[in-house]
Amino acid sequence: MISIIIPVINEEMYLGRLLEYLGQHTSKSEVREILVVDGGSNDDTITVAKNFGATVIESKKGRAKQMNTGAKFATGELLYFLHVDTFPPPDFTYRILQAQKNGSEAGCFRMRFDSQSRFLKFFAWFTRINHPICRGGDQSLFISKDLFEKTNGFNEAYIIYEDVEFVARLYSKTDFMILPQYVKTSARKYRKKGMLRLQYHFGIIHLKNYLGEGPEKLYDYYQRKIAL
Repeated sequence: MISIIIPVINEEMYLGRLLEYLGQHTSKSEVREILVVDGGSNDDTITVAKNFGATVIESKKGRAKQMNTGAKFATGELLYFLHVDTFPPPDFTYRILQAQKNGSEAGCFRMRFDSQSRFLKFFAWFTRINHPICRGGDQSLFISKDLFEKTNGFNEAYIIYEDVEFVARLYSKTDFMILPQYVKTSARKYRKKGMLRLQYHFGIIHLKNYLGEGPEKLYDYYQRKIAL
């Protein structure tokens, strides 16, 4: 059984579409619960979640904290972390359960953007490569609850980059699986910030992490170069 965990804050415009999609492509025989972990929304996010039958969990703000909180409350044997603007393939539950039956304790899907940009298609192509540098939260993440607990989950010191940091640790603990199907994720941040500019800054963040800079410096760079 799978517990789907979706961290949110002020996502009333996107959450309903995702929950409707999940309702169309999941069954109670495979998905035990959909947990929407709210980090303090002041819009109608919580109302939207409840209207679609999701379980709402309140958490301190911060995606790592929210996902850890969701995992704590999850009752499924498999955890599936999903961003609110990422849509998994229609048969994602079958693919995840088959991977688990074949011995995979953790993995993700390949990724596509909801954009025809050749620039974004180029970078999305690399998500098929099974290497930590090619991982990111938009690809979603499935992991056995047992392995999640053994690895202590997401490092809450990371305000950003929490997905990459966690998956890098998973690579040293298990044979991480890249499923050949695709999730489709929103390019809204690229459209808002500029594709070249945003990808450049993401590259610098990867480089800073590789050079050993900690979560505080990564977040400081993000705040100065991307968040503003």
